[in-house]
Amino acid sequence: MSTSPAGPPPPADGLVSAARRNLRELAHGLSHASHPSTPLLAGAPKPWQRMLPYVVVLALTATFIPVTINVLTTQYDVPGALAGALGVAQAAPLLMLAHRPLQAWWIIFPADIAGALLVLARSTGPDALWPWTAPALIAYLFLLLALGLRENRRTVVGVWVVTAAAGAALHLIAPDRAADSALLLSILGAVVLVIGAAVRERGEATRRLAEQETISEAERAQRTLLEERTRIARELHDVVAHHMSVITVQADSAPYRISGLSEPAQEEFASIAAAARESLGEMRRLLSVLRSDGTEGDRAPQPGLDRLQQLVEATVRAGLPAELSLAAELGEVPPAVDLSAYRIVQEALANVVRHAPGARTRVSVRAAAGHLNVLVVNGPAPKPAAPLESAGTGHGLVGMRERVRLTGGTLDTGPLPDGGFRVAARMPLPPAMSPSAPPPSEDL
Repeated sequence: MSTSPAGPPPPADGLVSAARRNLRELAHGLSHASHPSTPLLAGAPKPWQRMLPYVVVLALTATFIPVTINVLTTQYDVPGALAGALGVAQAAPLLMLAHRPLQAWWIIFPADIAGALLVLARSTGPDALWPWTAPALIAYLFLLLALGLRENRRTVVGVWVVTAAAGAALHLIAPDRAADSALLLSILGAVVLVIGAAVRERGEATRRLAEQETISEAERAQRTLLEERTRIARELHDVVAHHMSVITVQADSAPYRISGLSEPAQEEFASIAAAARESLGEMRRLLSVLRSDGTEGDRAPQPGLDRLQQLVEATVRAGLPAELSLAAELGEVPPAVDLSAYRIVQEALANVVRHAPGARTRVSVRAAAGHLNVLVVNGPAPKPAAPLESAGTGHGLVGMRERVRLTGGTLDTGPLPDGGFRVAARMPLPPAMSPSAPPPSEDL
Protein backbone atom coordinates (compact mmCIF):
# COMPACT_ATOMS: atom_id res chain seq x y z
CA MET A 1 0.00 0.00 0.00
CA SER A 2 1.57 3.29 -1.07
CA THR A 3 1.28 6.46 0.92
CA SER A 4 1.43 9.92 -0.53
CA PRO A 5 4.05 12.30 0.90
CA ALA A 6 2.82 14.64 3.58
CA GLY A 7 2.08 18.10 2.29
CA PRO A 8 2.64 21.40 4.06
CA PRO A 9 0.67 21.86 7.27
CA PRO A 10 -2.66 23.62 6.98
CA PRO A 11 -2.52 27.40 7.51
CA ALA A 12 -4.55 27.07 10.71
CA ASP A 13 -1.91 24.79 12.25
CA GLY A 14 0.80 27.29 11.39
CA LEU A 15 -1.13 30.11 13.00
CA VAL A 16 -1.69 28.04 16.14
CA SER A 17 2.03 27.19 16.33
CA ALA A 18 2.98 30.84 15.90
CA ALA A 19 0.49 31.89 18.56
CA ARG A 20 1.85 29.31 21.01
CA ARG A 21 5.41 30.41 20.29
CA ASN A 22 4.51 34.06 20.86
CA LEU A 23 2.74 33.20 24.11
CA ARG A 24 5.78 31.27 25.32
CA GLU A 25 8.05 34.21 24.46
CA LEU A 26 5.64 36.58 26.18
CA ALA A 27 5.56 34.46 29.32
CA HIS A 28 9.35 34.20 29.32
CA GLY A 29 9.69 37.98 28.96
CA LEU A 30 7.32 38.58 31.87
CA SER A 31 9.06 36.05 34.13
CA HIS A 32 12.72 36.81 33.31
CA ALA A 33 14.31 40.23 33.56
CA SER A 34 16.22 41.16 30.42
CA HIS A 35 18.58 43.48 32.29
CA PRO A 36 20.96 42.68 35.17
CA SER A 37 20.05 44.09 38.54
CA THR A 38 22.52 46.97 38.26
CA PRO A 39 21.07 50.27 39.46
CA LEU A 40 19.89 52.82 36.95
CA LEU A 41 22.62 55.38 36.18
CA ALA A 42 25.19 53.10 37.84
CA GLY A 43 27.77 54.17 35.25
CA ALA A 44 27.25 57.89 35.74
CA PRO A 45 30.48 59.82 36.41
CA LYS A 46 29.28 61.83 39.41
CA PRO A 47 28.12 60.42 42.78
CA TRP A 48 24.97 62.55 42.92
CA GLN A 49 23.91 61.18 39.54
CA ARG A 50 24.32 57.62 40.80
CA MET A 51 22.30 58.43 43.91
CA LEU A 52 19.51 60.21 42.03
CA PRO A 53 17.42 57.05 41.20
CA TYR A 54 17.41 56.03 44.87
CA VAL A 55 16.30 59.48 45.96
CA VAL A 56 13.48 59.45 43.39
CA VAL A 57 12.13 56.01 44.33
CA LEU A 58 12.36 56.85 48.03
CA ALA A 59 10.35 60.02 47.44
CA LEU A 60 7.77 58.12 45.37
CA THR A 61 7.34 55.46 48.04
CA ALA A 62 7.10 57.99 50.85
CA THR A 63 4.43 59.87 48.86
CA PHE A 64 2.25 57.05 47.54
CA ILE A 65 1.94 54.91 50.68
CA PRO A 66 0.09 57.54 52.78
CA VAL A 67 -1.82 58.91 49.78
CA THR A 68 -3.05 55.42 48.80
CA ILE A 69 -4.13 54.63 52.35
CA ASN A 70 -5.95 57.95 52.65
CA VAL A 71 -7.79 57.52 49.32
CA LEU A 72 -8.87 53.96 50.16
CA THR A 73 -10.23 54.93 53.55
CA THR A 74 -11.93 58.21 52.59
CA GLN A 75 -13.24 57.61 49.06
CA TYR A 76 -13.80 53.85 49.08
CA ASP A 77 -14.63 53.21 52.76
CA VAL A 78 -11.96 50.52 53.13
CA PRO A 79 -11.14 49.66 56.78
CA GLY A 80 -7.92 51.25 58.05
CA ALA A 81 -5.95 48.02 58.60
CA LEU A 82 -6.91 46.61 55.21
CA ALA A 83 -6.22 49.94 53.52
CA GLY A 84 -2.79 50.10 55.19
CA ALA A 85 -1.85 46.60 54.02
CA LEU A 86 -3.10 47.30 50.50
CA GLY A 87 -1.36 50.68 50.35
CA VAL A 88 1.96 49.17 51.39
CA ALA A 89 1.57 46.33 48.86
CA GLN A 90 0.81 48.78 46.05
CA ALA A 91 3.41 51.46 46.84
CA ALA A 92 6.29 49.92 48.83
CA PRO A 93 7.65 47.93 45.82
CA LEU A 94 8.34 51.27 44.16
CA LEU A 95 11.63 51.14 46.08
CA MET A 96 12.71 48.43 43.61
CA LEU A 97 12.27 50.60 40.51
CA ALA A 98 15.92 51.68 40.48
CA HIS A 99 17.30 48.17 40.00
CA ARG A 100 14.51 45.54 39.73
CA PRO A 101 11.41 47.09 38.07
CA LEU A 102 10.10 43.80 36.67
CA GLN A 103 10.18 42.18 40.11
CA ALA A 104 8.35 45.24 41.45
CA TRP A 105 5.68 44.71 38.79
CA TRP A 106 5.18 41.12 39.99
CA ILE A 107 4.10 42.56 43.37
CA ILE A 108 2.32 45.77 42.36
CA PHE A 109 0.18 44.28 39.57
CA PRO A 110 -1.48 41.58 41.74
CA ALA A 111 -1.87 44.13 44.54
CA ASP A 112 -3.65 46.51 42.15
CA ILE A 113 -5.99 43.73 41.02
CA ALA A 114 -6.72 42.83 44.63
CA GLY A 115 -7.41 46.49 45.32
CA ALA A 116 -9.79 46.67 42.34
CA LEU A 117 -11.72 43.63 43.58
CA LEU A 118 -11.84 45.07 47.09
CA VAL A 119 -13.12 48.41 45.78
CA LEU A 120 -15.73 46.55 43.72
CA ALA A 121 -17.21 45.12 46.92
CA ARG A 122 -17.46 48.56 48.52
CA SER A 123 -20.14 51.12 47.87
CA THR A 124 -18.56 54.10 46.16
CA GLY A 125 -19.74 57.37 44.78
CA PRO A 126 -20.34 58.01 41.08
CA ASP A 127 -17.09 59.99 40.74
CA ALA A 128 -14.84 57.26 42.17
CA LEU A 129 -12.42 55.76 39.70
CA TRP A 130 -12.57 52.04 39.01
CA PRO A 131 -10.92 49.52 38.66
CA TRP A 132 -7.72 51.46 39.39
CA THR A 133 -7.69 54.15 42.04
CA ALA A 134 -5.99 57.44 41.25
CA PRO A 135 -2.85 56.76 43.37
CA ALA A 136 -2.56 53.24 41.98
CA LEU A 137 -2.89 54.53 38.41
CA ILE A 138 -0.22 57.21 38.82
CA ALA A 139 2.16 54.86 40.65
CA TYR A 140 1.63 52.27 37.93
CA LEU A 141 2.65 54.82 35.30
CA PHE A 142 5.94 55.37 37.15
CA LEU A 143 6.36 51.59 37.21
CA LEU A 144 5.77 51.37 33.45
CA LEU A 145 8.30 54.16 32.86
CA ALA A 146 10.93 52.25 34.84
CA LEU A 147 10.12 49.08 32.87
CA GLY A 148 10.45 50.95 29.57
CA LEU A 149 13.85 52.29 30.63
CA ARG A 150 15.23 48.89 31.66
CA GLU A 151 13.46 45.99 29.91
CA ASN A 152 13.44 44.97 26.26
CA ARG A 153 10.60 45.53 23.85
CA ARG A 154 9.09 42.07 24.26
CA THR A 155 8.79 42.48 28.02
CA VAL A 156 7.23 45.95 27.94
CA VAL A 157 4.73 44.85 25.28
CA GLY A 158 3.84 41.86 27.44
CA VAL A 159 3.32 44.07 30.49
CA TRP A 160 1.05 46.39 28.53
CA VAL A 161 -0.98 43.51 27.07
CA VAL A 162 -1.46 41.90 30.48
CA THR A 163 -2.43 45.25 32.03
CA ALA A 164 -4.96 46.02 29.29
CA ALA A 165 -6.36 42.48 29.47
CA ALA A 166 -6.76 42.76 33.24
CA GLY A 167 -8.65 46.04 32.85
CA ALA A 168 -10.94 44.51 30.24
CA ALA A 169 -11.57 41.43 32.39
CA LEU A 170 -12.47 43.55 35.41
CA HIS A 171 -14.89 45.55 33.26
CA LEU A 172 -16.57 42.32 32.14
CA ILE A 173 -16.97 41.29 35.79
CA ALA A 174 -18.88 44.49 36.56
CA PRO A 175 -20.14 45.98 33.29
CA ASP A 176 -22.41 48.35 35.14
CA ARG A 177 -19.42 50.14 36.71
CA ALA A 178 -17.65 52.80 34.67
CA ALA A 179 -14.14 51.53 33.82
CA ASP A 180 -12.68 54.90 32.93
CA SER A 181 -9.38 54.30 34.71
CA ALA A 182 -8.82 51.02 32.81
CA LEU A 183 -9.00 52.77 29.45
CA LEU A 184 -7.00 55.71 30.76
CA LEU A 185 -4.25 53.42 32.06
CA SER A 186 -4.09 51.54 28.76
CA ILE A 187 -3.63 54.75 26.77
CA LEU A 188 -1.27 56.53 29.13
CA GLY A 189 0.62 53.30 29.80
CA ALA A 190 1.28 52.83 26.08
CA VAL A 191 2.59 56.40 25.82
CA VAL A 192 4.83 56.02 28.86
CA LEU A 193 6.20 52.67 27.66
CA VAL A 194 6.97 54.10 24.22
CA ILE A 195 8.79 57.06 25.78
CA GLY A 196 10.79 54.84 28.12
CA ALA A 197 11.66 52.37 25.37
CA ALA A 198 12.74 55.20 23.05
CA VAL A 199 15.02 56.66 25.71
CA ARG A 200 16.46 53.21 26.48
CA GLU A 201 17.09 52.31 22.84
CA ARG A 202 18.70 55.68 22.20
CA GLY A 203 20.98 55.15 25.19
CA GLU A 204 21.90 51.68 23.96
CA ALA A 205 22.60 53.03 20.48
CA THR A 206 24.83 55.74 21.95
CA ARG A 207 26.66 53.19 24.08
CA ARG A 208 27.17 50.84 21.12
CA LEU A 209 28.43 53.76 19.03
CA ALA A 210 30.93 54.68 21.76
CA GLU A 211 32.08 51.06 21.97
CA GLN A 212 32.44 50.91 18.20
CA GLU A 213 34.46 54.13 18.21
CA THR A 214 36.72 52.67 20.88
CA ILE A 215 37.19 49.50 18.83
CA SER A 216 37.83 51.53 15.69
CA GLU A 217 40.39 53.67 17.51
CA ALA A 218 42.17 50.54 18.76
CA GLU A 219 42.13 49.04 15.27
CA ARG A 220 43.42 52.31 13.82
CA ALA A 221 46.26 52.38 16.35
CA GLN A 222 47.12 48.75 15.59
CA ARG A 223 47.07 49.42 11.83
CA THR A 224 49.30 52.46 12.33
CA LEU A 225 51.71 50.35 14.37
CA LEU A 226 51.85 47.61 11.72
CA GLU A 227 52.34 50.14 8.92
CA GLU A 228 55.20 51.77 10.79
CA ARG A 229 56.83 48.43 11.53
CA THR A 230 56.59 47.50 7.86
CA ARG A 231 58.15 50.82 6.90
CA ILE A 232 60.99 50.34 9.39
CA ALA A 233 61.58 46.79 8.15
CA ARG A 234 61.67 48.03 4.56
CA GLU A 235 64.20 50.74 5.37
CA LEU A 236 66.41 48.40 7.39
CA HIS A 237 66.20 45.88 4.59
CA ASP A 238 67.67 48.47 2.24
CA VAL A 239 70.53 49.09 4.67
CA VAL A 240 71.28 45.38 5.06
CA ALA A 241 71.00 44.81 1.31
CA HIS A 242 73.57 47.55 0.73
CA HIS A 243 76.06 45.89 3.09
CA MET A 244 75.42 42.48 1.55
CA SER A 245 76.21 43.95 -1.87
CA VAL A 246 79.50 45.34 -0.51
CA ILE A 247 80.40 41.90 0.90
CA THR A 248 79.67 40.29 -2.45
CA VAL A 249 81.83 42.76 -4.37
CA GLN A 250 84.72 42.48 -1.89
CA ALA A 251 84.61 38.69 -1.90
CA ASP A 252 84.53 38.52 -5.72
CA SER A 253 87.38 41.00 -6.15
CA ALA A 254 89.62 39.63 -3.39
CA PRO A 255 91.64 37.29 -5.71
CA TYR A 256 92.40 40.26 -7.99
CA ARG A 257 93.19 42.73 -5.23
CA ILE A 258 95.30 40.43 -3.07
CA SER A 259 98.18 38.67 -4.76
CA GLY A 260 99.51 35.30 -3.71
CA LEU A 261 96.28 33.83 -2.41
CA SER A 262 96.33 30.08 -2.09
CA GLU A 263 93.78 27.91 -3.81
CA PRO A 264 91.84 27.17 -0.58
CA ALA A 265 91.68 30.91 0.20
CA GLN A 266 90.33 31.67 -3.27
CA GLU A 267 87.71 28.94 -2.86
CA GLU A 268 86.77 30.38 0.53
CA PHE A 269 86.29 33.86 -0.98
CA ALA A 270 84.22 32.33 -3.80
CA SER A 271 82.06 30.52 -1.24
CA ILE A 272 81.58 33.78 0.69
CA ALA A 273 80.59 35.60 -2.50
CA ALA A 274 78.13 32.83 -3.48
CA ALA A 275 76.52 32.84 -0.01
CA ALA A 276 76.29 36.65 -0.06
CA ARG A 277 74.67 36.60 -3.52
CA GLU A 278 72.17 33.98 -2.36
CA SER A 279 71.34 36.03 0.73
CA LEU A 280 71.04 39.15 -1.41
CA GLY A 281 68.59 37.36 -3.70
CA GLU A 282 66.48 36.36 -0.70
CA MET A 283 66.58 39.93 0.53
CA ARG A 284 65.43 41.22 -2.85
CA ARG A 285 62.52 38.79 -2.87
CA LEU A 286 61.59 39.99 0.62
CA LEU A 287 61.86 43.56 -0.60
CA SER A 288 59.32 42.84 -3.34
CA VAL A 289 56.88 41.66 -0.66
CA LEU A 290 57.47 44.63 1.62
CA ARG A 291 57.03 47.01 -1.31
CA SER A 292 53.89 45.39 -2.66
CA ASP A 293 51.81 48.38 -1.49
CA GLY A 294 52.82 50.72 -4.30
CA THR A 295 56.18 51.89 -2.93
CA GLU A 296 58.32 50.32 -5.65
CA GLY A 297 59.78 53.72 -6.55
CA ASP A 298 61.20 54.35 -3.08
CA ARG A 299 64.64 52.82 -3.66
CA ALA A 300 66.91 55.73 -2.77
CA PRO A 301 69.71 55.10 -0.24
CA GLN A 302 68.45 55.43 3.33
CA PRO A 303 69.55 58.65 5.07
CA GLY A 304 71.57 58.90 8.25
CA LEU A 305 73.21 61.39 10.58
CA ASP A 306 75.28 62.79 7.72
CA ARG A 307 72.05 64.21 6.25
CA LEU A 308 70.87 65.98 9.42
CA GLN A 309 72.40 69.30 8.38
CA GLN A 310 70.44 69.25 5.12
CA LEU A 311 67.26 68.30 6.98
CA VAL A 312 67.58 71.19 9.43
CA GLU A 313 68.41 73.66 6.66
CA ALA A 314 65.31 72.56 4.73
CA THR A 315 63.24 73.04 7.90
CA VAL A 316 64.61 76.55 8.36
CA ARG A 317 63.72 77.40 4.77
CA ALA A 318 60.17 76.21 5.54
CA GLY A 319 59.90 78.96 8.18
CA LEU A 320 60.84 77.10 11.35
CA PRO A 321 63.77 78.63 13.28
CA ALA A 322 65.81 75.54 14.10
CA GLU A 323 69.43 75.00 15.06
CA LEU A 324 71.50 71.82 15.03
CA SER A 325 74.20 70.77 17.46
CA LEU A 326 75.94 67.68 16.09
CA ALA A 327 78.99 66.19 17.76
CA ALA A 328 82.06 66.02 15.52
CA GLU A 329 83.09 62.54 16.64
CA LEU A 330 80.28 60.12 17.23
CA GLY A 331 82.30 56.96 16.79
CA GLU A 332 80.94 53.90 15.07
CA VAL A 333 77.17 54.20 14.66
CA PRO A 334 75.31 51.04 13.56
CA PRO A 335 73.14 51.46 10.46
CA ALA A 336 69.91 50.83 12.43
CA VAL A 337 70.79 53.50 14.98
CA ASP A 338 72.00 55.88 12.25
CA LEU A 339 68.73 55.57 10.31
CA SER A 340 66.54 55.67 13.44
CA ALA A 341 68.22 58.86 14.70
CA TYR A 342 67.61 60.60 11.39
CA ARG A 343 63.97 59.50 11.24
CA ILE A 344 63.33 60.56 14.85
CA VAL A 345 64.68 64.06 14.16
CA GLN A 346 62.75 64.19 10.88
CA GLU A 347 59.44 63.24 12.49
CA ALA A 348 59.99 65.54 15.50
CA LEU A 349 60.63 68.52 13.22
CA ALA A 350 57.58 67.63 11.13
CA ASN A 351 55.47 67.56 14.31
CA VAL A 352 56.73 71.02 15.28
CA VAL A 353 55.81 72.36 11.83
CA ARG A 354 52.33 70.82 12.12
CA HIS A 355 51.47 71.64 15.72
CA ALA A 356 53.64 74.66 16.67
CA PRO A 357 54.47 76.55 13.48
CA GLY A 358 57.20 79.12 13.98
CA ALA A 359 58.36 77.74 17.33
CA ARG A 360 62.09 77.95 18.00
CA THR A 361 63.56 74.44 17.91
CA ARG A 362 66.87 72.97 19.02
CA VAL A 363 68.26 69.64 17.76
CA SER A 364 71.15 68.00 19.59
CA VAL A 365 72.94 64.73 18.78
CA ARG A 366 75.64 63.52 21.18
CA ALA A 367 77.40 60.28 22.07
CA ALA A 368 77.96 59.60 25.76
CA ALA A 369 78.37 56.54 27.98
CA GLY A 370 78.01 54.12 25.09
CA HIS A 371 74.75 55.63 23.85
CA LEU A 372 73.66 58.02 21.13
CA ASN A 373 71.51 60.77 22.61
CA VAL A 374 69.09 62.55 20.29
CA LEU A 375 67.26 65.58 21.70
CA VAL A 376 64.67 67.75 19.91
CA VAL A 377 63.19 70.56 22.00
CA ASN A 378 60.83 73.25 20.73
CA GLY A 379 59.28 76.20 22.50
CA PRO A 380 55.70 77.39 22.23
CA ALA A 381 54.37 78.82 19.00
CA PRO A 382 55.07 82.58 18.81
CA LYS A 383 51.40 83.32 18.25
CA PRO A 384 48.21 81.26 18.36
CA ALA A 385 47.56 79.72 14.99
CA ALA A 386 45.72 76.79 13.55
CA PRO A 387 48.02 73.77 13.21
CA LEU A 388 49.30 73.27 9.71
CA GLU A 389 48.13 70.08 8.02
CA SER A 390 51.14 68.68 6.26
CA ALA A 391 51.99 65.12 5.48
CA GLY A 392 54.41 63.55 7.90
CA THR A 393 57.06 61.01 7.12
CA GLY A 394 55.84 58.45 9.58
CA HIS A 395 53.25 58.07 12.29
CA GLY A 396 54.50 60.47 14.94
CA LEU A 397 55.28 59.13 18.37
CA VAL A 398 54.27 55.60 17.33
CA GLY A 399 57.05 55.50 14.74
CA MET A 400 59.58 56.99 17.16
CA ARG A 401 58.80 54.41 19.82
CA GLU A 402 59.06 51.55 17.36
CA ARG A 403 62.41 52.74 16.03
CA VAL A 404 63.87 53.22 19.51
CA ARG A 405 62.52 49.82 20.58
CA LEU A 406 64.17 48.26 17.54
CA THR A 407 67.59 49.49 18.64
CA GLY A 408 67.06 48.57 22.31
CA GLY A 409 66.98 52.19 23.47
CA THR A 410 64.56 54.41 25.36
CA LEU A 411 62.33 57.32 24.34
CA ASP A 412 61.09 60.15 26.54
CA THR A 413 58.50 62.56 25.16
CA GLY A 414 56.19 65.10 26.72
CA PRO A 415 55.16 68.74 27.03
CA LEU A 416 57.28 71.35 28.76
CA PRO A 417 56.12 73.88 31.37
CA ASP A 418 56.51 76.79 28.94
CA GLY A 419 54.17 75.19 26.40
CA GLY A 420 56.84 73.56 24.25
CA PHE A 421 57.57 69.89 23.64
CA ARG A 422 60.52 67.59 24.16
CA VAL A 423 61.62 64.42 22.35
CA ALA A 424 64.61 62.60 23.83
CA ALA A 425 65.88 59.28 22.43
CA ARG A 426 68.74 57.24 23.84
CA MET A 427 70.03 54.38 21.70
CA PRO A 428 72.97 52.05 22.49
CA LEU A 429 76.21 52.15 20.50
CA PRO A 430 78.70 49.28 20.09
CA PRO A 431 81.64 49.37 22.51
CA ALA A 432 84.55 51.43 21.23
CA MET A 433 87.59 49.41 20.15
CA SER A 434 91.17 50.68 20.34
CA PRO A 435 92.99 50.56 16.96
CA SER A 436 95.85 48.60 18.51
CA ALA A 437 93.66 46.14 20.36
CA PRO A 438 93.22 42.75 18.72
CA PRO A 439 89.71 41.65 17.83
CA PRO A 440 88.01 39.51 20.47
CA SER A 441 88.53 35.80 19.96
CA GLU A 442 85.66 33.37 19.92
CA ASP A 443 85.95 29.94 21.37
CA LEU A 444 84.11 27.51 19.16
